Amino acid sequence: MVERWTVERRMERTRSLLLDAAEEVFAEKGFTAATLDDIAHAAGYTKGAIYKHFATKEDLFLAVSDWYWRRYFDTFAEVLSAASEVGADVLDQVAQRWRQLGADRGAEHAALGFEFTLYLNRNPDARERVAAKRAEVVAALTGFITEGLERIGATISIPPSTFARVLIATTDSVVLGTRLDDVDLYRPTLEMYMSVIELP
Repeated sequence: MVERWTVERRMERTRSLLLDAAEEVFAEKGFTAATLDDIAHAAGYTKGAIYKHFATKEDLFLAVSDWYWRRYFDTFAEVLSAASEVGADVLDQVAQRWRQLGADRGAEHAALGFEFTLYLNRNPDARERVAAKRAEVVAALTGFITEGLERIGATISIPPSTFARVLIATTDSVVLGTRLDDVDLYRPTLEMYMSVIELP
């Protein structure tokens, strides 16, 4: 028997394909040069399909970012959930996973985060337009962090929302700094992150 897709499942599938395409097109062309037509074409849809899910190109970019942050934090939570204490070997595992994420995502993706920040700084109207959406991304990551910490029974000494903002503000810098200077910043940055997390 052939499984029938619900409207919700089809919508979620379309959204996922649009996010995949957007991630690739933004990385290839940059935020400013990438068009919604480019993204729709790469995903195999019309621009109208994008507007069913995202109001603006900025909203789409922020959704791609949120998607990435969730995968990013889940990488840490997965390793930490199997650890009873955070020793050098666990930090090495987490740093290696993060290093791989950085390699998979590439310096181009990291630079894209800086391009978008610069775009918002130069365009107050756009910054105001997406302020609520940016807050949603922080809130979503905060919730994801809180759930992850609860799942592994850990506590954090700073507000989870502050931790979320720190992750967003520093991750691209670590990827680019490591690449540009050929100095591995993953492990030392991870140790700074871990200084605010206490495992059971």
